[in-house]
Amino acid sequence: MSGILQELAAARVAGNPVGITSVCTAHPVVLRAAIRRAKMTGRHVLIEATCNQVNHLGGYTGLTPSDFVGLVLGIANEEGLDQNLLIFGGDHLGPNPWKKEPAEDALQKARVMVEAYVAAGFTKIHIDTSMGCAGEPAALDDMTIANRAADICRTAEAAALKAGIAPPVYILGTEVPVPGGADHVLDSVEPTSQQAARTTIEIHREIFEKAGLADAFDRVIAFVVQPGVEFGSENVIVYDPPKAVELAKVLEDHDGLVFEAHSTDYQPEDALTSLVRDGFAILKVGPGVTFEFREAVYALDMIASEIVPGYGTRPLASAMEKLMVDFPDDWKGHYHGDDMALRIQRHYSYSDRIRYYWNRPEALSAVRNLVAALDGRVIPEPLLRQFLPEYTSLSTASAEDILIKAVDAVLAVYDRATTAGRA
Repeated sequence: MSGILQELAAARVAGNPVGITSVCTAHPVVLRAAIRRAKMTGRHVLIEATCNQVNHLGGYTGLTPSDFVGLVLGIANEEGLDQNLLIFGGDHLGPNPWKKEPAEDALQKARVMVEAYVAAGFTKIHIDTSMGCAGEPAALDDMTIANRAADICRTAEAAALKAGIAPPVYILGTEVPVPGGADHVLDSVEPTSQQAARTTIEIHREIFEKAGLADAFDRVIAFVVQPGVEFGSENVIVYDPPKAVELAKVLEDHDGLVFEAHSTDYQPEDALTSLVRDGFAILKVGPGVTFEFREAVYALDMIASEIVPGYGTRPLASAMEKLMVDFPDDWKGHYHGDDMALRIQRHYSYSDRIRYYWNRPEALSAVRNLVAALDGRVIPEPLLRQFLPEYTSLSTASAEDILIKAVDAVLAVYDRATTAGRA
């Protein structure tokens, strides 16, 4: 099922660059939207879980890798999707969830996590050992990162052998954007230098070969680099192709590789299309799709407040505010400013830290109440025009279908961008 990923470099070399969207989420509505799109197009869908979100200890979703696979397969079965079109990826797999601990302790937990991912059927493994652990610099040197990546890779290879399954393909790299976006306003983002990218590739090749992992390195399909895209809480840095020309030239000497672009959320379609054209064939999106879900569910919350007697005034938004204030760990430190600024960011930030709360019982209950309140109701077209102007034709649609439609609007942009070069 990961064969389609290994074809990305060949398509680039042949002059017909295509890409694939990496949907990084555990949100059931977003997963359903991605699966429905795959069912409609007949193309593969790459669904990824991140180390903080899903791990052998549960992550912030409470899901282990096998739980996550079960969730996605369940939705795929309900939607009638051929499971051969599903590709599971693990994102930022390494010591990041435990980086406040000593390095060896964090790496041991990372080994167990990666083993769980591979055993659960994840066939695309992004190894990220770029962060320092307790007592180490925040950013590590290439040699240390490569040695730790080889350590994690060895565990992944052994896990596949033990499970009797094909070994995974890998994503490596040292210039890895922070998961979930930056925590401050950005003026600009410099692309990875050509020399830095070349050095990273060669050091990893050398370390993997010395570690007896040459065969695994042959299954490295991409390196993560910074093409010059990022988003902060309140702004987005859009891809500027001329700034990445030198970086893109690196691929001319590596026919078997593409680049993986993280933090492509909120990029306009022409920027995404240009990224794929320039060799950044794997486009990761996460907060951008849950942000769209939040926009739509908040709009429906306001609509229900207007037309459903006894529903109340935006009870879903109020429930989310209480949750985030009562349990601030997932946004505190990422948002800054006075009380009003913090309140605005909690709900509307591009960083979308609210996504960490949708799986909590109070949030699930609030969404269920909203869906039930609107069940069977015709939404007056002027209200849709006020709160969801793109969907004025959906006055009789269910709340869930409107939410999926909103998320799909984002996925459709990525779909067009990644297939624009298809011959």
